[in-house]
Amino acid sequence: MVQGRQALKNKRGFTLIELLVAIALMALMAALSWRGLDGMTRAQTRMRQHADEGLALQAGLAQWGADLDALAQQPNSPSLDWDGRALRLLRRGSATPGEGLRVVAWSRRQVDGVGEWLRWQSPPLTTRGDLQLAWQQAALWGQNPSDADRLREVRIVPLENWQIFYYRSDAWSNPLSSADAQDSKGAGVTGVDSTPDGVRLVLTLPAGESLSGVLTRDWLRPTLGGGK
Repeated sequence: MVQGRQALKNKRGFTLIELLVAIALMALMAALSWRGLDGMTRAQTRMRQHADEGLALQAGLAQWGADLDALAQQPNSPSLDWDGRALRLLRRGSATPGEGLRVVAWSRRQVDGVGEWLRWQSPPLTTRGDLQLAWQQAALWGQNPSDADRLREVRIVPLENWQIFYYRSDAWSNPLSSADAQDSKGAGVTGVDSTPDGVRLVLTLPAGESLSGVLTRDWLRPTLGGGK
C-alpha cells in the first residue's frame, strides 16, 4: 500500500505555479529572439539601402563623366551652359549610325518634398531646328518642368545642394561670373570653342541618409588628361 502511494506521488504532474513559470520563461525567450531577429532585419535593410544608394551614386557619376566626354561641337551652337539651376550640354549619340545628337541636362529639384539630383535627355536630334528646340526645352525643364518633361527625367540620388565650377586660365571659377564670361579662350564668340578645360561638380549629400557629406568630382577635357 505504501509503495502504491509512493508510485502515485512520483507520477504527480507539474503544479500550476510551475506551468506559469515555464510559460513566462518561454514568452521571455520568444521576445528576446524576436528582438534579435528584428535587429538583424533592420541591419540588413540598412546595409542593402546603403549599397543601393552607393551604386546609384556611382552610376550617376559615371553617366556624368560619359556625358561630358561625349561633348559635341556644332557651329554657332553652345556645347555647354550653366544657368545656376541646370547644366545643359550637347553630346554625341551612341555608336548607332545616324542617331544624331542629344541635349542632356542635369539639375537639382524638390521631388515629393525631397531634394533630388536629376538627369534629363532629349530624343535623338537630326536637324538644327530640333536641336535649338531641345536646348530651350532643357532650360525650361531646369526651371519649371512640364509633365511630359518629367517623364524624360531620371532620379539619381537625394541631394541637398550642388555647385558647378569651370576650369579656365589655370583657375577654377564660377561660370556665371562676368570675368569668366569673357575669358582668354573666347567664350561667347561665334565659331570659337568656349568649352572650359574642366568642370568641377560639388555635391552635398543630405545628413541622416545612408550616404552623406560633400563629394567633389573633377572632369578634364580628354585632350588635357581625361576625367577623374
